[in-house]
Amino acid sequence: MSSNYQSVNNLKVSKVLLNFVNDELLKDTDITSEKFWLGFDKTIHELEPINRELIKIRENLQKKIDIWHIENKGNKINLQDYKDFLKKIGYLKNEGPDFKIETSNVDDEITQIAGPQLVVPIMNARYALNAANARWMSLYDSLYGTDAIEESEDSTSQRYDPERGEIVIKYGREFLDKYFTLSDFSWKEITGSAVQNGELKILKGADVTTLKDKKKFIGYRGETDNPSAIILKNNNLHIEILKNPRAFSAQQDHAGISDIILESAVSTICDNEDSVAAVDAQDKVVCYRNWLGLMKGDLITQFEKEGKTLERKLNPDRSYISKNGDRSKLHGRSLLLIRNVGHLMTSPSIILKNGNEAPEGIMDAFFTTAAALHDFKKKRNSRAGSIYIVKPKMHGPDETEFTDTIFSKVEQILGLKKYTCKIGIMDEERRTSANLKECIRTLKERVFFINTGFLDRTGDEMHTSMEAGPMIKKGDMKSSKWIAAYENNNVDVGLKCGFSGKAQIGKGMWAMPDKMREMMGEKINHLKAGANCAWVPSPTAASLHALHYHQINIFDEQKKIIKRKSAKLDDLLSIPVADRPNWSVNEINSEISNSAQTLLGYVVRWIDQGIGCSKVPDINNVGLMEDRATLRISSQHIANWIHHGITTKIQVMEIMKEMAKVVDKQNEKDPKYIKMSDDYDRSIAFKTACDLIFNGKKQPSGYTEPLLHFNRLKKKINQS
Repeated sequence: MSSNYQSVNNLKVSKVLLNFVNDELLKDTDITSEKFWLGFDKTIHELEPINRELIKIRENLQKKIDIWHIENKGNKINLQDYKDFLKKIGYLKNEGPDFKIETSNVDDEITQIAGPQLVVPIMNARYALNAANARWMSLYDSLYGTDAIEESEDSTSQRYDPERGEIVIKYGREFLDKYFTLSDFSWKEITGSAVQNGELKILKGADVTTLKDKKKFIGYRGETDNPSAIILKNNNLHIEILKNPRAFSAQQDHAGISDIILESAVSTICDNEDSVAAVDAQDKVVCYRNWLGLMKGDLITQFEKEGKTLERKLNPDRSYISKNGDRSKLHGRSLLLIRNVGHLMTSPSIILKNGNEAPEGIMDAFFTTAAALHDFKKKRNSRAGSIYIVKPKMHGPDETEFTDTIFSKVEQILGLKKYTCKIGIMDEERRTSANLKECIRTLKERVFFINTGFLDRTGDEMHTSMEAGPMIKKGDMKSSKWIAAYENNNVDVGLKCGFSGKAQIGKGMWAMPDKMREMMGEKINHLKAGANCAWVPSPTAASLHALHYHQINIFDEQKKIIKRKSAKLDDLLSIPVADRPNWSVNEINSEISNSAQTLLGYVVRWIDQGIGCSKVPDINNVGLMEDRATLRISSQHIANWIHHGITTKIQVMEIMKEMAKVVDKQNEKDPKYIKMSDDYDRSIAFKTACDLIFNGKKQPSGYTEPLLHFNRLKKKINQS
């Protein structure tokens, strides 16, 4: 093992990581490798003991909470007593005076443009490029290729279906009529367009009209008397109406319109965390190298599709002529944010002088920020000269303050102006949402984003209150008192701290990428709830969700929401235990089967193939986007039911074996798949899934990473 490392000052650094940093990451920057490693060495040895102490505080608080629930077993929880106890142990902090965030040098995509947000595993270069390029998406393709519109008689055909094409065109015209209304007639009737004296003219035969709101016309491409593209803007989102009578899609269109291009994924989180399976130096370098390529703008990947070799690279900006006649450009790519890992995990990539592995979150802070040095020169991603780091799984103000310390040190070492590193707070742990205002205060010069994470938050809810009693069913969580308070509190606190027009308030993922009609019906509720960005699982979903942001001006919505009564801390801290549950054996087994099946479906790909995020079919064969957050909630829920005698370890093991057969069947067409049911005892994936449940109560905060990382490393050693 020692031959894989090289000594650098007081560190032992994996050679693959060391070579990447020295030869690629720092190349063409003003930072020498000597300066970088000297600063990194000093900083990580200074911060690692603090990091360890913060994790110890989590453990001590959990022990005290467990004891409190055990001592109060059988009694109805008195919320005042409970809050007094949480304050006494330091879990709940006293709330300070009101304040407004002071974050500066923030891009318009964060402050002014509300829209869909993608989350993409940075380990997969092709997916990352697709996400970056999803700033502009075809409405026609997104409608034609999904269930967002009704089926026509020939929908199952492999050939182009003209009837379905007509439905798409009709949908597009209705969209234009609704948000880019013409003064005298409908977009359905138009035959042409022209630009005269900086004004858009729309033709219907010999008749001419204009937009009711002329400010929505931004510019055009092509000739003034017959433009090939018209650029319009509504609620700060652009659209392009493309005209190409020779295009296949324009054959049915009397105006020759071939497509409507929507500004879609305004921002994208490139994820080093829940959606990747990065367990060693080789894996981490793949992640860092892809992020570096995005920051330099030269990331390229080739892949096979239908027997052809295709290439992906970053899209250029979109040129056009403004209505004033100036040559202008629209940003061609999504604004890219980078999600680092939290404070818990360590990495074998770097060994410290005390023999401990380096905290992975501190590594991420240094290496992902160093990659952004390349963008600061060109300003192709952040024109404001910032890097946007999304930081997950922080527990309370002490940990958010530690994050501020980390990035202050990073800025010093890399010679950056203080507060260049902006921080997004994932409000997904109970101690953070209960102290959200104070968490934001510690990062008031850096914070650019707060986002709720229902699944992780539920996992932490169950783990924190493990001893309180058996939890309600997973499906009932969304209608429970605490979740409504949690979602509302995130928006209430963000608005009171001055986020509107300065930072993003986000909502979580739509997990069913094949159910776009359902998404269109439900996800608009995220805007009504006050969120100016919400997560979608694909570029196509981003283009469809973008329609919601034309419908609602989120900044107007936030002005109404700030006047409502704030969510109550009592509701936020109400524990979702089942009051004298009388579930039947069938109900219990069905609930466990559902959790076990998706848990196994995700774990088997994580352990055996290193896939950190994938569309996993559920027990009814509905594809769900799964990552570690879904795993946390499922494993904690079953662990809780075993602990409180709702089920038994023996019964759960029987169900796990049955569900392994189901998962094996669902994956039978995957040539790389290794069946679990052939030999349960030899399947590392199956045993890992079982350990996540049976050792779930002991896992730190109910996190799945320690067991996943340990067993993935074991699998990689076995495969080598």
